[in-house]
Amino acid sequence: MTRVTHTDVREPTCELREILDRVGDKWSMLVLHLLAAGPRRYSELHRAIDGISPRMLTLTLRSLERDGLVSRSVTPTSPPRVDYTLTAVGETLQPPVHALIEWAQVHRDYVSKSREHYDIAERGGQAL
Repeated sequence: MTRVTHTDVREPTCELREILDRVGDKWSMLVLHLLAAGPRRYSELHRAIDGISPRMLTLTLRSLERDGLVSRSVTPTSPPRVDYTLTAVGETLQPPVHALIEWAQVHRDYVSKSREHYDIAERGGQAL
């Protein structure tokens, strides 16, 4: 059996990892979730995603477009109107994306308390 390294991009497992990295990162997941409701303008996406920088949103949208999950359409107005929408393949991601976001919403208090308990234990039982 050969060992697959992160530098050997010809291996199918590395291609799989790259795809999972794309759809699983926090910004992509949120963009895909927002676009499930229909086309959105860049500014709408930026307002809706708390904490994302304009540069990171641009990079995320470009990557999702490159991967064929999001399409970008430009309407030649002044200034140009740019809309983003899910492609047919991007639509197929909606059930797992929705399920993960729903799971995170339901379990966020549990995860927060678990992190707090873990951090206290790591500090030797001393609360901040």
